[in-house]
Amino acid sequence: MANYTSKLMKQKEIAEGTMAFYFERPTNFEYKAGNSLDLTIVDPPETDTKGNTRPFSIASAPYEKELMIATRMRDTAFKRVIKNTELNLKLQIEGPFGSFTLHNDDSRPAVFLMGGIGITPARSILLDAAKRKLTHKLYLFYSNRRPEDSAFLSELQELEKENPNYRFIGTMTDMEKSKLPWGGNRGYIDEALIRKHLADVTNPIYYLAGPPAMVVAMRGILTKLGVNEDNIRTEEFSGY
Repeated sequence: MANYTSKLMKQKEIAEGTMAFYFERPTNFEYKAGNSLDLTIVDPPETDTKGNTRPFSIASAPYEKELMIATRMRDTAFKRVIKNTELNLKLQIEGPFGSFTLHNDDSRPAVFLMGGIGITPARSILLDAAKRKLTHKLYLFYSNRRPEDSAFLSELQELEKENPNYRFIGTMTDMEKSKLPWGGNRGYIDEALIRKHLADVTNPIYYLAGPPAMVVAMRGILTKLGVNEDNIRTEEFSGY
């Protein structure tokens, strides 16, 4: 697998406690929407027992100029360095990795069951599909506690205007603690919500990403719905 040199170009908060980091895209670094990479900080001012390398899904779409990742911010050495060090921080990238990519058969819908920061590979895939005018039917079920916690929320809602084959189904689990309005679904993604929006629950290819407990729960729901295990693809996002 190839190694590339890069540097941090900019950063911004995209939800409460969540930041996006934009990196210089190395020459000849090609990837598919949904791929991931390993990011290494070169000569960091501090480190910890987990080292200086972390895996990330690539949140940017392949047509975008810069590479972008997004992550929940926790008090770890890696995240303190990447947040607080000045721009042009030197980095090494290894990749791309993974098979969490859109299937080729456009006669089968793609259904994304995403929670929290697990949205990152879905953003890449959905923006790429809109840009390339793919004909797949795409359904995004996106669960968060509150709108304040929801990375890329408005962008993913607006994407419906660009792609007539795409549907956004958002749901919030903790609106009692929110200060923002929300007219969408409330509660967790469950069997009833999936059946409400899918005429045939067994035909799609399903993509699951989010905290490990959520991914396990979603897999259990799909099993109850009679979805073949071969039609389920997963990515888990643990904190570090």
